[in-house]
Parts: sequence; structure tokens; C-alpha cells
Amino acid sequence: MSSEARPVPSASRPALRAAAEVADQTDPIAFARQRFTLPAGVIYLDGNSLGAMPAAVPAAMADALARQWGADLITSWNGNGWWQLPASVGAQIGALLGAGAGQVLCGDSTSVQLFQALTAAARARPGRDVLITDGSSFPTDQYIADSVGRLLGLEVRRIEPDQLGAALDERTAAVSFSLVDYRTGELLDGEAITAAVHRAGAVMVWDLCHAAGALPVALDAWQVDLAVGCGYKYFNGGPGAPAFIYVAEGFRAGLDLPLTGWHGHQSPFALEQRYQPAATIERARIGTPPVLSMLALQAALTAFDGVSIAALRRKSLALTEQIIAYADERLARYDVRVRTPRAPERRGSQVALQLPHALEVSQALIARGVIGDFRAPDLLRLGVAPLYLRHVDVLEAMQALEDVLASGAHLAPEFAQRPAVT
Repeated sequence: MSSEARPVPSASRPALRAAAEVADQTDPIAFARQRFTLPAGVIYLDGNSLGAMPAAVPAAMADALARQWGADLITSWNGNGWWQLPASVGAQIGALLGAGAGQVLCGDSTSVQLFQALTAAARARPGRDVLITDGSSFPTDQYIADSVGRLLGLEVRRIEPDQLGAALDERTAAVSFSLVDYRTGELLDGEAITAAVHRAGAVMVWDLCHAAGALPVALDAWQVDLAVGCGYKYFNGGPGAPAFIYVAEGFRAGLDLPLTGWHGHQSPFALEQRYQPAATIERARIGTPPVLSMLALQAALTAFDGVSIAALRRKSLALTEQIIAYADERLARYDVRVRTPRAPERRGSQVALQLPHALEVSQALIARGVIGDFRAPDLLRLGVAPLYLRHVDVLEAMQALEDVLASGAHLAPEFAQRPAVT
């Protein structure tokens, strides 16, 4: 968004509205919003947890059920390309992550893919016995790191990313960080960190869950070894959408993955009794893929067709700047503090606001049709999905937040009940 179009939070509400409308009218990727099915009366700021449904998905699912499964049955493995789905959907994902052909495979969950990647990374550095992970990263990343440590006899060291330089040594086998912090939205320097890890002779594994589909990623250019990520956040693949694994071409030959299912065999239907891994990215396959979920993700990824990742990033930064500016100017009086880095190069595609009664505020906003989410103990996360979110949406959401805080509506007893999922 241009400086002329950027809303100025100290302005009146009509002036803010007018500026937001101008920004939307000049948005070069505004056409992408029509590719989504968005419920009326809802402003969705939780695409960093579950993306909105692309309009292409229902028809793809109807075809998958009625024709591919219902009519064609098992012949769909050949006739409808089911067998090729992990690689073909992986190629769609790879194109959005700066990955050349044949380096990304889709399938299984993020937890499974992370276990695969961390184990393979450590095995690639025999004689080294330390696995470094971000002590503040998403719990699954830490749990899996601990499991791999127990399995391989590694010491798992938890650090903050800015402590990496002092932590790397000749004992380091692998380092695993999330490119974007799931709590604060802080964006790490993927290229610089990968280079530092390589100088120490270790393997770099990136978790891209909060980055893929929201900002530029250059896996090949950064010379990343391994990376994983999910399909249900900014890729909009639906609840439980399959994850992906990236294996750099130069890292693949000696790749020793722990889960050696028959789909990863060099000749699966030879049904040999000894495992021989495929020479291609297919060696990262395990067992039968979740075909229906993968077809939904395949359709969902078409929402990115014709969208420049650079333009996507520019819009993301404009929207997060809009949130930050509004919070600074209008919400500080309610003890609201911005926890997300202000420097654009250090910011992902979300803004975390720290405030009292964050849980209650998030529930009060949901009751008003503004869906964000809460992270303990006191963070309100507002996720920005540039494909379908507008500047007027952000403005209305922030005005709703201001109204809730000003009125004390969040202090109503019903908003203090913590739901099972937040």
C-alpha cells in the first residue's frame, strides 16, 4: 500500500474508512479474494491457524467422491493420478517456496514430517551428538526434537535464535528453527542462519508452518537442507490438510529416513522384502497418502495462480502495519502492547497484541464476528492472509477491538469460559 493510501490512526473513523477503501481499490491482488468462500458478517483473522476455504475446493471434493472414488474406485490410482499426488501437489507447493522440481513431497502430518527430517538430519552427521532447537518454538517441534534425541542418543539444546552463534560447535549435528515465531510473528533471517549452521558443519531444518503461503521463501537460494510445513494455514488446504517435506537435491542421495514405508521403495509394486529407497523425492513417501485431503489441497493451491509472491508480501506488510499503527495510536490507553517486531524484514504475516484479559477479549470479538485467536498467557493473535483479507476488514476488526475494550464488553461472564480449542 502506498504511503498516500495508508490509513493514519489519529484520523477520524470516516477518514480511516476512506483511506482503507482507496488501498483496497488499488490492491493489485484484490482479484484473489473472489477465489474464496467467505461467510457474510465475519472478518477472518485466523488464517495463520486455519485458512479460509477456496471456492475451488467444493467442486473438487464432489468430483473426488462421486466420480473418482464412487465410480472409478481403485482404478483412480492410475486413471485419475492418485499415485502421483504426493509429488504433483509437492511440486505446486515447491513453486511457492523457491524450490526446484523434484524436491518437495506432500503427505502425512507436520509432526511426522518433522520427525523424518530431524532424524535424517542427525543421521547425516555421525559422530556429532547435539540437536539444537528453539526453546520458544511450537511445542510439537520441541516434543519431536526430544523424541529424536532419545532415539539417537543426542543432547537436545534449547536456545533462542539470537544465541545460535555461541551455541554452534563441532558437536552440533542439526539445528531446527521455525522461520516465523508462532506466538509473536517474528521472522528470522533464513538465509543467514542457514549459512551459519553450514559453516559449523551442521544440517539446517526449517519449520515453515507460519511462513509458507504468506511470504517469500527461497529454499534453494538459501541452500536449505531440509524443511517441513503444513497445508492448512496459509495454503488453505482445510482442517488436517497434509504437510510437506523439502529435501534439497544435493542432500537426497544419503538421506536415511526413519520411516521406510513401502511407498518409498524404489519399486513399490515389486513387493520386495528388503527396503531399497527410491532415488527421487519419492523416497520420502511412507504409506498410503490421504487422497481426499490431498485433492482438497491441490484445488486450494490454485488460489495462488497468477499471484506474485512479492505483491503478496507487500500487501501482508501493509495490513500488519495498519494493525500496528492502530494499536499504537488508539489502544495503548487500554494497556495494549504490540509484541510483533515493527521492522518489516523481521515480521511475518501476523500481529500479536499483548493485553490484559486476552482470552476474554478474543471471545468477545468472536461473538461480534471478528475471528482471531488467543495464545496463553496474554496474547491476541491477528493473522493476516493477504489473498482474501482487505484493508477495510482490518480497519473494522480494529474498531471492534477498540469498542470491546472501551465498553468493557469482554468482562461479561460468558467470555471467561475457555473453550477446548483456542
